Amino acid sequence: MGHDHAHGGGHSHQHAPGNVGRAFAVGIVLNFGFVIVEGVYGGLSHSMALVADAGHNLGDVLGLVLAWGATLLARRKPTKRRTYGFRSSTIIASLANAIVLLVAVGGIAWESVRRLFDPEPVAGKTVIVVALIGVVINAGSAALFMADRKGDLNVRSAFLHLATDALLSLGVAVAGGVMLFTGWRWLDPVVSIVLSIVILVSTWRLLRDAVNLVLDAVPEGIDPDKVRAYLAGLPGVLEVHDLHIWAMSTTETALTAHLIMPNASCHPKFLHEVCGELHKRFEIEHSTLQVEAPEAPDPCRLAPEEAV
Repeated sequence: MGHDHAHGGGHSHQHAPGNVGRAFAVGIVLNFGFVIVEGVYGGLSHSMALVADAGHNLGDVLGLVLAWGATLLARRKPTKRRTYGFRSSTIIASLANAIVLLVAVGGIAWESVRRLFDPEPVAGKTVIVVALIGVVINAGSAALFMADRKGDLNVRSAFLHLATDALLSLGVAVAGGVMLFTGWRWLDPVVSIVLSIVILVSTWRLLRDAVNLVLDAVPEGIDPDKVRAYLAGLPGVLEVHDLHIWAMSTTETALTAHLIMPNASCHPKFLHEVCGELHKRFEIEHSTLQVEAPEAPDPCRLAPEEAV
């Protein structure tokens, strides 16, 4: 059967902006330095919340390193073996970040529960000062990723980590102030448990999105029914089947589809314009369309909905 293939042209790919690399570098240096300070003073002040927050920050530093490395890999050129390059490494990094954060939360919760039954005296002033420094560092680092977080899941995961850290540090500072005036030792581990739950809820969304991308699900923000309706409504298109939409990376989306058209030798300009429109309407960067004639002697084996 006669087939035509077209790859979307006339549009640009949305790679991570250059300033994101600088944001990763600054975030890693500032947060690693703070991890050391927080860990040392957490031990000196006997604050479980402070030590746990330091461990959580260390996990986030490792996550930032992973995310930055994936962003750099995504810019490498394709090879004969890796025809898409290393773009999908950004998806793997997002998944790894979510898993690291969940493991860190588990460690915090476990130690907090243990400390709840055996609370220790805590140096409230030290906790307050160190935690407030953490709020400034984490909030400032998160602000570096704010502008680019919506267009890249990898950058969004880094932003979420840092924003969550700022929230954690603020909670620890408040707890330190309350303990300073009331002497409630049990408040330190209780705050850690509450903040662990907050992190768990926010991380679940990130984990779900990352797993969906790994499984080649349609990226968030793209309605597959609307894409199908657009293709089916094109002049001369009788049927659309074998439609697949998936993420090549956390910033690029691909599409393949078969179009049944009476004129199977459809003009390349038509396919080029459709690919451009898919990018304009749905931000799909890589579109491949295959045109099939309705009178073909052998029906396409991928026509049934359940076929992949």
